[in-house]
Amino acid sequence: MKKYNFLTIILLGITLIGCGDTKKGENSLFNIDDSAFPAHFKQQESISIGILNPNSKEIDSVAYFINDKKVGSTKGTEKFKYALKDQKLGYQYLKATVYFGSDSSDATKRIELVSNIEPKLLKYKVVNTYPHDKQAFTEGFEFYNDTLYESTGQEGASHIKKYDYKTGKIYKQIDLDKEYFGEGITFIGGKLFQLTYKNKKGFIYDAKTLKLEKTFDYEKEIEGWGMTNDGKYIYQTDGTEKIWKVDPATQKMVDYINVYSGDSKIKAINELEWINGKIYTNVWFKDAIAVVNPASGAVEGILNMPDLRKSMTDITKDDVLNGIAYNPKTKTIFVTGKNWSKMFEIRVSE
Repeated sequence: MKKYNFLTIILLGITLIGCGDTKKGENSLFNIDDSAFPAHFKQQESISIGILNPNSKEIDSVAYFINDKKVGSTKGTEKFKYALKDQKLGYQYLKATVYFGSDSSDATKRIELVSNIEPKLLKYKVVNTYPHDKQAFTEGFEFYNDTLYESTGQEGASHIKKYDYKTGKIYKQIDLDKEYFGEGITFIGGKLFQLTYKNKKGFIYDAKTLKLEKTFDYEKEIEGWGMTNDGKYIYQTDGTEKIWKVDPATQKMVDYINVYSGDSKIKAINELEWINGKIYTNVWFKDAIAVVNPASGAVEGILNMPDLRKSMTDITKDDVLNGIAYNPKTKTIFVTGKNWSKMFEIRVSE
């Protein structure tokens, strides 16, 4: 078994990805020839697309589209070759518009583009252990101006608190209304953004005072999970394999990536943290953190952390690892979990 397959099992337990779509096109006039297609394509590969013409129509030309964007055209029955290196990981929707005589007809096909990156198994060292509120159902975890902030979930118990991580002393706490299940947080542009789980609503606070300034509705029918930012855009998760890229000024979703480890789609991406140009993310119900390339969605590294759970005797299997906070002052990462009694300060290396 290849090493990256073993590391993927840490995140998945099993491989959930199947083969690409094997259905023929939607119409009977033409089909995209998939006879030489592999089960998955990788980013460094090219795809050669040909047209099946069972009715022997005289083809004038063919226009080719990937995800509704025109990428080229050919004359007659000539094959079209296209490099996939700039496409997102995940499903790609091919369309060939075939022109014959004074008419045209579309042939469609779905393929899957997977990662060609072999994730590295990263090492970590616990440099400090601190107490953590056992009642805190941790959803968001972030440092701002060298102070730790935490958001928690559960209706009636959701709050944001600013506190001294060494002593647990709370400097300020904002309680959400009982109808809301709090989720991820992130600081950007002097504001604190917070998601809610199934309420499809977010909150924007003044970063210094934690005074609520604005609420906003989600643009799409999704759940709210984790958040982080790169200084310009917010990145947020919805419980799937997607990480959405959001404009903080408008709260509009401008793009997304799909997270893959090798051939496997990694679902239930949860809490996020931006660290040195990469996205560190918890995976729901896994004792591991994935390090994701924010441009492609490829998992480049994995922190396997079951030893943290083993160091506590007062948590259950449902008290999952969730919470990643990078402290730029110490260049260390703080991790904890839902209803964990401890938080751990760690240093990461290859």
